[in-house]
Amino acid sequence: MKKIVVIGGGTGSFNILSGLKNFPFELTSIVSMMDSGGSTGILRDEFGILPPGDARRCLVALSDSPLMRTLFEYRFTKGKTLQGHSVGNLLLTALNEILGREDKAILSASEILRIKGKVLPVTMGNCHLGAELLNGKKIKRESKIGNERVKKLFLTKKVKLFPPARKAILEADYIILGPGDFYTSILPNLLVKGTKESIKKSKAKTIFVCNIMTKGETKNFTANDFVLELVKYLKINPDYVLMNNKKPRTKVINRYKKEGSEFVEPNYNGIKKDLLRKTDYARHDSEKLANEIFQITALKN
Repeated sequence: MKKIVVIGGGTGSFNILSGLKNFPFELTSIVSMMDSGGSTGILRDEFGILPPGDARRCLVALSDSPLMRTLFEYRFTKGKTLQGHSVGNLLLTALNEILGREDKAILSASEILRIKGKVLPVTMGNCHLGAELLNGKKIKRESKIGNERVKKLFLTKKVKLFPPARKAILEADYIILGPGDFYTSILPNLLVKGTKESIKKSKAKTIFVCNIMTKGETKNFTANDFVLELVKYLKINPDYVLMNNKKPRTKVINRYKKEGSEFVEPNYNGIKKDLLRKTDYARHDSEKLANEIFQITALKN
């Protein structure tokens, strides 16, 4: 069974893991620990813990229990104290309080959710993501990054790659980066000391899954721009670049335009396929994406 490591966080990792779990792979999700917004940010500030949100999403994606998936994703809409919090974030915080460590909390939640694979924090060090913008302004919270072009990312303090995550990378057959929020979910993992070094040392083939739409910080990006920026942080070229070449419907494109988002032109010399989900959102179809990755793993390398 081939070992696949997915590095990222948020909705992007949720989508790809939801599809990959239906294939005969040994899966490990390495999750960003720099989130600072919403329910995650509140719990992080109040309890001094690593952010639970991205780990929760990956746990839910890999779960085989429909009821527990629904429970972990349930978000309170009433009450001054609970409003905005997801049950999964609260449970991970409680498990952390009981067990004393975030990795143990994630492992315990993995057993509750009966997941297929592993979810590992990229680091156990508590730090924040910062960015120097093209206009010279510096930001030191992940939640504030997103509307302006980024010149350079940095971490507010040096942190090391979590040893089990390092082991997973070194033993992997394939390492997948993306899709997801490029500057806040994918690239932050490469800033952790030991991540890009372990990827370079690993014999694994690297696969970059390019986003379908741009955001404020990736305005006017094409697939080629995404790859060039990835290489700047990763220090090596990905072995495969997987791009969606199916444009969303005009109605969907126009709605995204109002939010400052545009279709990412698949202009890099890589694999171009229809990976679009048939909804009113421009997102990857989990099954299509997983199937293309399966096809890549079946190639003779």
